[in-house]
Amino acid sequence: MYTGKMKNKILITGAAGFLGGRTAKHFAGDKLRYNVLATSRRSERMVEFETLGCDFISGDLCDAAFCDTITQHVNIVIHCAALSSPYGAYQKFYDSNFLTTQNLLNASLKNGVSKFIFISTPSIYFNFSDRFDVKESDKLPEKMINSYAATKLLAEQLVLSQNNNNFQTIALRPRAIIGAEDTVIFPRVLEAYNKGRLKIIGDGEIVCDLTCVRNVIEAIQCAINTSDDAYGEAYNITDGESVKFWGAVNYALSLLGHVPVQKRISKHMANIAATILEQKALLFSERKEPILTRYGIGVLSHNFTLNIKKAQTKLNYKPVMNTFDGINEYISWHKQQH
Repeated sequence: MYTGKMKNKILITGAAGFLGGRTAKHFAGDKLRYNVLATSRRSERMVEFETLGCDFISGDLCDAAFCDTITQHVNIVIHCAALSSPYGAYQKFYDSNFLTTQNLLNASLKNGVSKFIFISTPSIYFNFSDRFDVKESDKLPEKMINSYAATKLLAEQLVLSQNNNNFQTIALRPRAIIGAEDTVIFPRVLEAYNKGRLKIIGDGEIVCDLTCVRNVIEAIQCAINTSDDAYGEAYNITDGESVKFWGAVNYALSLLGHVPVQKRISKHMANIAATILEQKALLFSERKEPILTRYGIGVLSHNFTLNIKKAQTKLNYKPVMNTFDGINEYISWHKQQH
């Protein structure tokens, strides 16, 4: 039986989303150690969280007064909320990713929060080239690939700059999160497949890292419990073993009884199509993300793997699931929803 110190109160942002929601439910399940307050601009999951014994409050992190309210009597902040998209106006990304983080940091400092865990992104490494075994210490591209990466980097730098003995901050960079409740990666793949638009780009042999959502939660737990000298830094997080992306996609399709994707398109032709669609969206001031973007084509046509030795060494991070476990988890959940 747990006989440790008084329970920590954890604030988890972005709880209506994939990672935030799974994280809130995980920590709410450990009632001996944690009291959980979940927050999001959207309130449709309030009953779901409250049923699990997790407090929920809806509000906008762009509102400094709201941030002040929700950080009172909180020990640990896990900041998952973000606007994640390859397309859109810079100001919207700045407000959603940087301003919200700034407000939350200021409120946390004011109200005596002890630990601040920021969910960053490895998109800051991307430069339209094959990259293997990327380390946190590697030089970043001179220009970020899109507004999402640019504003997340600004927010990460601000978070880490605030680290001190009384207010410990840390950033995690999980790569391509998958698993039950995924709203981005496999839902997009399946939508494209069902509409007959999914095609293998290039030779179909690209290697990448994916990250089970349960492994990201494990990394968050490690970040909470790590030694003092591990704070003030950023850490890559993956499943620890790279996979062939299109092989993983076809594995998921096979679990659903679908024929594996076989249609192909050259990287050159895919980039031309994406460029045309982006220019059309810009010309007509379309707010919706184009079906194809150059960033999206780049991700699906370049090798991209991360080195996680720093997290393994300094955070004692050990993946608890492999990538195919994560795909199985997603497909099982997907079947239940349909």
